[in-house]
Amino acid sequence: MTALTITPAQRKSLKADAHGLSPVVMVGGDGLTLAVIKEAKSAIKHHGLIKVRVFGDDREARVAIYEELCDKLDAAPVQHIGKLLVLWKPKDAVDEAYANLARSSKQTKKSLQTSQTKKSSSRSSSGRSAFERAAAVKTSKSKKRPLRSEAAESKIGWSSPGYRKAVAAPAPIKKRKVRMSSTKKKSLGS
Repeated sequence: MTALTITPAQRKSLKADAHGLSPVVMVGGDGLTLAVIKEAKSAIKHHGLIKVRVFGDDREARVAIYEELCDKLDAAPVQHIGKLLVLWKPKDAVDEAYANLARSSKQTKKSLQTSQTKKSSSRSSSGRSAFERAAAVKTSKSKKRPLRSEAAESKIGWSSPGYRKAVAAPAPIKKRKVRMSSTKKKSLGS
């Protein structure tokens, strides 16, 4: 049997994760060939959790394939339902890091550009005093849209979507009168 074992709680979690997966490896009538094992190795290395479909009606043959796959892939058996087999092997941290490198060039360019602009802006602002930098940040954050009353005088008009509505001041909160029973009034001495 395999050297990799999992706890019942891990098995339950992996079954839930595998529920939405589609089979990525198909075992045909020839059984476990070298090509099937090679594909299963690459799939489990890439995904960590895979489903395998075995075409064949012999249950004992499917169980034998399941155990042999687990041994050859050094994977843990998770679930065997009908013709579907679920296998799991933990992914290495190095492999996960390499998997994250497969980003599109647009994302990489965008992240490089933002990091370069941050560096250049910090260099350019270092010549100014702290008060000038604070004022620049304050003015850049406090850009508000004009009121409708101000927009009525402009050429665009107040119905343009770029203008905010003037909001009236909130009404003051009224205090509630507290009613007291006659016995309470007598005890307070009023």
